[in-house]
Amino acid sequence: MNDNRYPLVSGFVKADGKRVVNGDGQEILLQGVGLGSWLLPEGYMWKMPEQGDRPRRIEGMIRELIGEEKAAAFWETYYERYIAEADIRQIAAEGFNSIRVPINARFIMEEGQHPPFAYHEGHLRLIDRVIDWCRTYSLYVILDLHGAPGGQTGANIDDSERDLPELFMDRLNAERTVALWRMLAERYKDEWIVAGYDLLNEPLPDWFSEYNDRVMPLYKEITAAIREVDKRHMIILEGVHWSTDWSIFDDKFDDNLMLQFHKYWNNPDTESIQKYIDLREEWNVPIFMGEGGENNPQWYTGAFRMFEDHNISWNFWTWKKMNTRNSPFSIRMPEGWDKLTGYLEGGAKPSPAEAEAILGEYLDRLPLEACDAYPNVARSLLRRLPIQIPAEFYGYRGEGVSYHVEAKASQDIGFRISDGVPMRMMTGRAEKPSYAPEGGKPWAEDNLVCVQLREGDWLAYDALCAGAGIFHLDVRALIPEGTVDIMLQVGDREPEAISLSDPGEGQWHVHRLAEGMPIEEGPVDLVFMVNTGRIELDWLEFTKSALNG
Repeated sequence: MNDNRYPLVSGFVKADGKRVVNGDGQEILLQGVGLGSWLLPEGYMWKMPEQGDRPRRIEGMIRELIGEEKAAAFWETYYERYIAEADIRQIAAEGFNSIRVPINARFIMEEGQHPPFAYHEGHLRLIDRVIDWCRTYSLYVILDLHGAPGGQTGANIDDSERDLPELFMDRLNAERTVALWRMLAERYKDEWIVAGYDLLNEPLPDWFSEYNDRVMPLYKEITAAIREVDKRHMIILEGVHWSTDWSIFDDKFDDNLMLQFHKYWNNPDTESIQKYIDLREEWNVPIFMGEGGENNPQWYTGAFRMFEDHNISWNFWTWKKMNTRNSPFSIRMPEGWDKLTGYLEGGAKPSPAEAEAILGEYLDRLPLEACDAYPNVARSLLRRLPIQIPAEFYGYRGEGVSYHVEAKASQDIGFRISDGVPMRMMTGRAEKPSYAPEGGKPWAEDNLVCVQLREGDWLAYDALCAGAGIFHLDVRALIPEGTVDIMLQVGDREPEAISLSDPGEGQWHVHRLAEGMPIEEGPVDLVFMVNTGRIELDWLEFTKSALNG
């Protein structure tokens, strides 16, 4: 367990070789959440159809329904309520140490402007306010240009007007982007709580790769403008094609760079991120998983553990959205919301009064106290007790540290390959776990991924206890030979020999490994070893004892 799970938020952060260090020179992993849909409202987070899939389309719908004046008032209330001090305070209380703020250029500067450019001071003050709160609650802030002038992706996620990456097609848009970043750098050059500048979110999907050769020159131009006024803040660069393709990175042009990739909906194994680790070694720079999530807590437990074991900072997407169970907080859908979505799809137009009531109820449900909380999400991300850990998500630090297996597998089953040698214990009813976005069932019984252990095999897990307490430890397992003898060690406790027996049906069962176990605050290490026999593991779970009161 990395001790830098405990936030070390102090002074300007910077790149120091492959590490990120704080103002005291201490290494820190950024562990944060994104404030998605705040300054760039995303249609999928509003449960909108394609006709409302981006800010300008949502804005158009609201203007049509309630008129220009009331629509303007709606948005000012939205910005005020979507992220408030209570959100920032809770993010810190959950144990995160940073946030990523996605910004739509249109939020702070009008489209089509020619120099000299003008900015929306009232909206900039909303960003100032969040930065002030983050200083109070010790959260680093990453400023992320999520929707650049003209759009950097040509898709809904950057609020594109014509589904084209016009940032790279119109020189004026590039000039506006450079000027915008220079203004932000001038404004925040002395703000140590700002960790860095994420220049462009997910530029250029593959179908616009003809413009790929324009990304690095623009990065350099933006950075040069920033460095005219700000020498201290870290510059964060994303690859193309949803920030997964780093082939554009050809020149380490600044001495305070961090490279960013995104990871969704695929295996949380080292093989899937090896190309990023390799470039970290080649360039000697820190790397950052700047967006990942939209999955389930089981996947989070494995993927975010993997990032930390490889000393990769990360940011979870996203803090809250409507009607979800896979973000820390969920906004309750207002009654009648289907009338808005139906209208977008060509249905009847609600009356102004009806639309205003629905939208007003939505605004009332934005504050954190009106949302539904899912604390298991943050616990899975930070591996904080109580927690269920899928058995395949033991550590990622390699043979002899995170696991030991006596005999290797005879075939490659495609998941959690270590050092190019597939492990016998990585198998199951599915050759690969099938991860799915919200609404899918990637961890259903007919798609079980388990680990098979035999005599001499062991696995090491870790978690974090945020406050001393009393816990039970269970395992869901199949015991093919009817009995198995294991050795269990939790933290500094003496190793304990335990015999487990199959009740007789040859089925999966939950077995209690430890009852009423006191655990102190801090890192919790667990080693599960087979002495004799065989066992197949599905998950291990720490639950709170009623004795905690």
